[in-house]
Amino acid sequence: MAELKYIPGFGNECASEDPRCPGALPEGQNNPQVCPYNLYAEQLSGSAFTCPRSTNKRSWLYRILPSVCHKPFESIDQGHVTHNWDEVDPDPNQLRWKPFEIPKASQKKVDFVSGLHTLCGAGDIRSNNGLAIHIFLCNTSMGNRCFYNSDGDFLIVPQKGKLLIYTEFGKMLVQPNEICVIQRGMRFSIDVFEETRGYILEVYGVHFELPDLGPIGANGLANPRDFLIPVAWYEDRQVPGGYTVINKYQGKLFAAKQNVSPFNVVAWHGNYTPYKYNLENFMVINSVAFDHADPSIFTVLTAKSVRPGVAVADFVIFPPRWGVADKTFRPPYYHRNCMSEFMGLIKGHYEAKQGEFLPGGGSLHSSMTPHGPDADCFEKASKAKLAPERIADGTMAFMFESSLSMAVTKWGLKSSSCLDENYYKCWEPLKSHFTPDSRKPAGPN
Repeated sequence: MAELKYIPGFGNECASEDPRCPGALPEGQNNPQVCPYNLYAEQLSGSAFTCPRSTNKRSWLYRILPSVCHKPFESIDQGHVTHNWDEVDPDPNQLRWKPFEIPKASQKKVDFVSGLHTLCGAGDIRSNNGLAIHIFLCNTSMGNRCFYNSDGDFLIVPQKGKLLIYTEFGKMLVQPNEICVIQRGMRFSIDVFEETRGYILEVYGVHFELPDLGPIGANGLANPRDFLIPVAWYEDRQVPGGYTVINKYQGKLFAAKQNVSPFNVVAWHGNYTPYKYNLENFMVINSVAFDHADPSIFTVLTAKSVRPGVAVADFVIFPPRWGVADKTFRPPYYHRNCMSEFMGLIKGHYEAKQGEFLPGGGSLHSSMTPHGPDADCFEKASKAKLAPERIADGTMAFMFESSLSMAVTKWGLKSSSCLDENYYKCWEPLKSHFTPDSRKPAGPN
């Protein structure tokens, strides 16, 4: 595979043209009477036309044929994609899933779209408010099929296997410990090279952005220059048997046929693009005295709600770092939260769950449901010598956190064989250390 090229930056006004067609970008205007190379001009808008300049999202695409050239959409098999949050009764329990099982290609070929499984979510697509969490499990490439989402943005977190993603803006190679965002309305197709698994955070009506840094200052967390945007690439390809365009609209899947590849954009410019990011580039901010800073210091991307400081969803990671806090129980503390917290593991072992929380699995702690370190972690950390130590080396855990109260789907609670019925037992060995006759705490502290 030829090395793919990228443009650095996040949310910036960018421009790119396939080097096979120099001068494909019009000069001086967006929509000339005749575009260079006799291309068609098409605008893709990710925001209302009248949004303030700072939040206005749009890109101009210069393509061989406009995307309107397709047959009518028809409903197709929905598989395990749903946005019906009333399939099963609510469940406030701590939930954990073992690694989600990838179908064997020898038994059934499953591509990215047919391998989508909705795990949980909240809100309403039609009012553009909410989110969904999906698991993708696939073993074959999409071929002459592409997908676009009319409902929201996809933040894709691969856990196993590389994804070669063809988009209207160019190609991206995304592998474990990287993420990518395909924004609403953007067509894409995914090639895989082996059994592939990962997580998706979908948000409706808002876009992901970098969190404000506040007292942190100008530098820290994820830096804009480390986000990469694909360079323009096109294919002028007729598809005699028909190319299938799959659309997710109001939570349902539809398909339409067309005679050409949708990846026929020769040049583009704008600030509404797909992008990817390597999690190793995250600059960790942490406590250097005592106690814990809130986990919001690990936020990579946020999708804000209309309430200041409250997110529809945050994407948070727990990367390798130094632990130096003195007089402190260093693992995550026991906690009840007004937010919903879904955790996944890309690789390694999460510091607070050394047992059955495994790469490719996940856990959900719903609003105000208590959670925290298992019994083994508590005992070890309470007695540990508090010297500077490396935390999470060889590990990458993450969290999708939301202010919305999420419902779990029928697939997540009933149909998946991966639900861990014994999750609650990891806390059962916890015992009282209460010493009412002494104010001195037990242990080395």
